[in-house]
Amino acid sequence: MGRKWHAVAALAIAYTVVATVAADDRGHLLAGTVTAPEGRSSLRNVTSLGRTTYHHVWPPMKVGWRVLLGSFIVFFGAAFGSIGGVGGGGIFVPMLTLIIGFDTKSSAAISKCMIMGAALSTVYCNLKLKHPSLDMPLIDYDLALLIQPMLMLGVSIGVICNVIFPDWLVTVLLISLFLVTSTKAFLKGVETWKKETLTKREATKQLEQTSNIHKPVALHSPNADNCCSYFLDLLGEQWEYTLPPSGADDAASKAPSDEAVSIWKNIYWKEFGLLAFVWIAFLVLQITKDYVATCSTWYWVLNILQIPVSVGVTMYQAVGLAQGKRVISSKANNQTSLKAYQLFVYCSLGLTAGSMGGLLGVGGGIIMGPLFLELGVPPQVSSATSTFAMMFSASMSVVEYYLLKRFPVPYAAFFTIVAFLAAIVGQGVVRKMISWLGRASLIIFVLSFMIFISALSLGGVGTSNMIHKITQHEYLGFENICKYDA
Repeated sequence: MGRKWHAVAALAIAYTVVATVAADDRGHLLAGTVTAPEGRSSLRNVTSLGRTTYHHVWPPMKVGWRVLLGSFIVFFGAAFGSIGGVGGGGIFVPMLTLIIGFDTKSSAAISKCMIMGAALSTVYCNLKLKHPSLDMPLIDYDLALLIQPMLMLGVSIGVICNVIFPDWLVTVLLISLFLVTSTKAFLKGVETWKKETLTKREATKQLEQTSNIHKPVALHSPNADNCCSYFLDLLGEQWEYTLPPSGADDAASKAPSDEAVSIWKNIYWKEFGLLAFVWIAFLVLQITKDYVATCSTWYWVLNILQIPVSVGVTMYQAVGLAQGKRVISSKANNQTSLKAYQLFVYCSLGLTAGSMGGLLGVGGGIIMGPLFLELGVPPQVSSATSTFAMMFSASMSVVEYYLLKRFPVPYAAFFTIVAFLAAIVGQGVVRKMISWLGRASLIIFVLSFMIFISALSLGGVGTSNMIHKITQHEYLGFENICKYDA
């Protein structure tokens, strides 16, 4: 008991010291916002000639408790995010803002770098893996090709809405959406857990029955079945019962195969190439748009050009799925083709998910993960496919932010490396856990947990900013995008 109380006292003293240092730094921060423009400060907007001009805040990079604590949060955030198939932006952005001291937009840009790093390592690990129960890659390329173009179009729409909508409305939508998706993911996890339990019980009963049938008996036994069993045992034949895959629910209860598979043979290169085409086209349009005046003719032309690119690729995939030339095999059903209304619903959900992601400033994984689960995709495939799609959107944002000099390279490189390594650790741990426990529902519970934590962190930061604006009697209405200059 004495050692326990000493440990508690030591933790309390350490917490007090850290809190004192944080309060002292915050005091210097508040004082520095007036006297030292280079110091830490919050988001600053300067109004000039009717336009809102943004000024970033980049604290100097030096080793200290802030960087160490931030690295710790990044490591666990990226590890858990790679397991659930979410980027972790809901944890990275508040950490960069509240602990490191970046402004909101620079935090979002660095967060995209970390999401890209974690997604790259996760996708590389998943490229070698097969579907948990079917002879196909773990990543569902057909599903990604159907939803990803509409997702990227939705992100562009959401970004415009993010500029127009007031902060309080964005905060309310963020908290509401995250709580709903977190709850639905948790309930889906409970449902999958129960089905896995029933499957394991059935497998146990079958194994017991099999072991009872094949028990060795004496040679003089008159029972023909027992005689057959005896001779089978003499031959050394081993019997092992495995449940046949009968759908997504059974597939969800099996661990992904760790069998070494050639990456070149495990990639659907045609679908991958189409996704790369969409990525390059959107990147060129986004970068070009940043160099034209907002609300000018070319600004809207470049925005509209995104529609034929995304809709064209999605329609190409949808026609193939409707005609039965391609199938979303990861659902493990016997349906050879999808109906027109089903394809419309899938594309609409992708567009909505992208719009909400762009509006709320979060990655697509938080939206796509629960969406894929609702479509009946196994948890392993859902996590791998959402991370694969997220890799394209995050990398596009990183390239755009780098060309526009929206983040400091040393900070971004350091945290990206941490996230890259953490994702590898997370993928290794989750595969061993699923193989050991035989429960893929762990992925769903991690997804639900990450979304809930993101709701608390981002919702808390948004609520704090909203209260600050109310106390300062700042404008809380809709903005005019034509007067906004980032």
